[in-house]
Amino acid sequence: MSGTIVNNVARASGTIAATPGGLDWSTAVVTGSTVTVEAGRGYFINTTSNACTVTLPASPEVGDQIVLVDYARTWATNAVTLDSNGNNFQGENDTYAVDYDTVGQSLNIVYADSTKGWLPVSDDAVADVGVNVAATQKAIFAFGSNGSANLSMSNLANSSGVIASDVTGVGTARWRLAAASYGYDKAIFAYGADSTTSIKNLVSNVGVVASDATGVGTARFSLAACSFGGDKAIFGYGRPGSGNTSLTNLVSNSGVVAADVTGVGTARRQLAASSYGGDKGVFGFGIASNSANVTNKVSNSGVVASDTSGVGTARYYLAGAGYGGDKGIFGFGSTGSATGVTNLINNSGVVASDVAAVGTARVQLAASSYGGDKAMFAYGFTNEAVSVKNLVNNSGVVASDVTGVGTGRGDLAAAGFSQSA
Repeated sequence: MSGTIVNNVARASGTIAATPGGLDWSTAVVTGSTVTVEAGRGYFINTTSNACTVTLPASPEVGDQIVLVDYARTWATNAVTLDSNGNNFQGENDTYAVDYDTVGQSLNIVYADSTKGWLPVSDDAVADVGVNVAATQKAIFAFGSNGSANLSMSNLANSSGVIASDVTGVGTARWRLAAASYGYDKAIFAYGADSTTSIKNLVSNVGVVASDATGVGTARFSLAACSFGGDKAIFGYGRPGSGNTSLTNLVSNSGVVAADVTGVGTARRQLAASSYGGDKGVFGFGIASNSANVTNKVSNSGVVASDTSGVGTARYYLAGAGYGGDKGIFGFGSTGSATGVTNLINNSGVVASDVAAVGTARVQLAASSYGGDKAMFAYGFTNEAVSVKNLVNNSGVVASDVTGVGTGRGDLAAAGFSQSA
């Protein structure tokens, strides 16, 4: 056997069991609901789509070793269950269930003897180093309405928060759509209205908007979107022509929008969304039959949680964005009249109470992260369409108005792109 041998255990046959560094690792990631494993091997177990039952060898020898790893950090959502296949596990017989359900867990087990059976050498959870979903350097604001016509123009913002002049639009002119970053350095705009649609437009890592791509999922408008998992995105809630919905659509790290996922939480529209925690997201506020201030967290695997009672002024037509690398902010909106209050989101997804308004109170604006750890709110409606912006520093402090660049408009969307300043 080649490789470094450290703290090995002698088998009954006199051979030496491999340590984790010398294991023969399975090259195929396990995605099925069941798998039978072999001694002396390591396995990556991906439970993104389903739980997995792992059947251990029926006739193990002393010193047999197996390592299992949470490939996608989803064991907390869909657990791994060990079937010891007639042998004991930590001295308990095979009638006992052995579940592992911790995010980022790795399990190293060794067969001791017929009395104790399989014993964990380690079953540690590894902290997620995380991908900073606020690390995009630039932003793009696009589409919307000037109050009399729908638009398809866009405006790029550089890593210093300076918004450039209008770029002639690509794709169907529309409003009340949503946007999010995906793939670490790209963006996606999707859904919206004049007539309700589900089309999407991808944005490259240099800010070029692609032509329309056929949409997936229920056509709707007045929805929200944010990043999760570091390189993926989620669109959720909105108005599918009439009524409200809470369904969601996940976006892969290559910009592919998936089919509808049954909604969780209060069906509503005109809400906002933000990333937080480095790899998670949160939908917040909006309007159902009345203004709402509930929030719904999104896990790092895209699972939407049930309602959390909101904090702060219930409102709609607001915007949200990530800042500070692992935090977020909701701001502005309508309580029946325009407001400029903001609410910070900590890195656990907890929404704080209102912060007094700074800048022009307005509705139907957009927000995006930029500059690696900052955010900006821009555009919107007062009594007319405006192009004013408010920068947010990496401590979440909102700055006063800066005269905008580009066509004043509202009901647009924004997202971060590019990891290059």
